[in-house]
Amino acid sequence: MITYGYARVSSRDQNLARQIAAFSEFGVKKRNIFSDKESGKNFERKNYLKLISRLKKGDLLVIKSIDRLGRNYNMILQEWTRITKKICADIVVLDMPLLDTRERADSLVGKFIADIVLQVLSFVAENERANIKVRQAEGIAEARKKGVKFGRPKTVYGNDFGKIAERYFIKEIDIDQALKLTGLKKSNFYYHIKQYRRQKGLTNYYTKRTAGLRLAVNCKNLRFYKS
Repeated sequence: MITYGYARVSSRDQNLARQIAAFSEFGVKKRNIFSDKESGKNFERKNYLKLISRLKKGDLLVIKSIDRLGRNYNMILQEWTRITKKICADIVVLDMPLLDTRERADSLVGKFIADIVLQVLSFVAENERANIKVRQAEGIAEARKKGVKFGRPKTVYGNDFGKIAERYFIKEIDIDQALKLTGLKKSNFYYHIKQYRRQKGLTNYYTKRTAGLRLAVNCKNLRFYKS
């Protein structure tokens, strides 16, 4: 029998240390610990699939909490059934001692009790996630009624950017000079030029005046753009 540990966090900036420390304390060897930094929306995770390919009858899989296995009721039950019924391996959930499928001579706690407890916990967990989403949606709707705006603030372009844009439009300066003056990368510069034109209602046509070609726009009261 081999004892494996599986740890998961949802994003790369989260830490696996707490889960891995719990496995070491349980007695799982370091070489038998698998981990992923991926969402639990499905089981197509690189290291989880490696673990499952090695898991054999009689082996033991240790996880810190049931949500490290999956994210929704049906997925958790399906994977639990695959491991315990098809592969015939055992599972221990450290944060929930009742979720221990190992048979014990002195206790009724085993596959049967663990299966029942899992179904109840998974159902409660999924309902709680659904309730959180409902509360979030209600909160957003209420905030919008009060005039709260969501999303990225609209960029405001000022006089400095307007002058540089004007000089670029009439070919007084080239792209390299414009990038140096604004401190922007080429892709960002083109993005802001496009947004600036849209905000100011500009087109590709310019008005010729006595001093030469100029944009038909008054930029005097604007400053350099700020987010």
